[in-house]
Amino acid sequence: MPEGGAIEVRAENVVCDDSALLRAGNYIQISVRDRGCGIPPEILPGIFDPYFTTKEEGSGLGLATAYAIVAKHQGHIGVESTPGVGTKVSIYLPASEQRPIETPAERATLHRGSGRILVMDDEELIRKLLKETLRRLGYEAVCARDGAEAVALYAGAKASGRGFEAVIVDLTVPGGMGGKETALRLKAIDPGVRIILSSGFSQDSTMSDFKKHGFADVLRKPWTPAQLSQVLRGGGSGRGVS
Repeated sequence: MPEGGAIEVRAENVVCDDSALLRAGNYIQISVRDRGCGIPPEILPGIFDPYFTTKEEGSGLGLATAYAIVAKHQGHIGVESTPGVGTKVSIYLPASEQRPIETPAERATLHRGSGRILVMDDEELIRKLLKETLRRLGYEAVCARDGAEAVALYAGAKASGRGFEAVIVDLTVPGGMGGKETALRLKAIDPGVRIILSSGFSQDSTMSDFKKHGFADVLRKPWTPAQLSQVLRGGGSGRGVS
């Protein structure tokens, strides 16, 4: 749609009669309608053919693949288009007669505690979320934007006699000191510091070998308050925060 506009996506239950395209029965109809330039009538019959494309860099396999997937599910995909008005693609898939099995949700356990927690994360929203969640769990949180600030806060707190029971550090800080270097500097100040590594990069080897890098535990993003409280309590990976 070179001029912009609205795209309408709908899903509804429909009943279809027996035809050359579909067997009689209940179906889910998924339709996508645009307000674009439309498809010329001389091109429309061949859009699902393999390797058919009007784009210079297109492979011509996208719509052919979509057609094959829908057909293998005993469904049908069709297109209606008017040049200068827009295009509507409709997908019909057999509706299941079975209801999904409902499993009772496990009740999350929140472990309350106390003490001061130092939080280091470059994203302000996450710092605010952690600070508020920790407050509700009974902790007092102090936040830092990067590793350098976290190290300075930790050193100052230790010198004043109001240290931290644990430090939560983000693995990566663009343009700043990340979790691994921060952990090394904190260990130099206090070998007994308990550092929890937090990140959304679950495939990073540091997350799986966190103890090797001096971390007591990991907190994977996105986390829940129950998971946060479990990690602070110990989580099976190290000593907890009382």
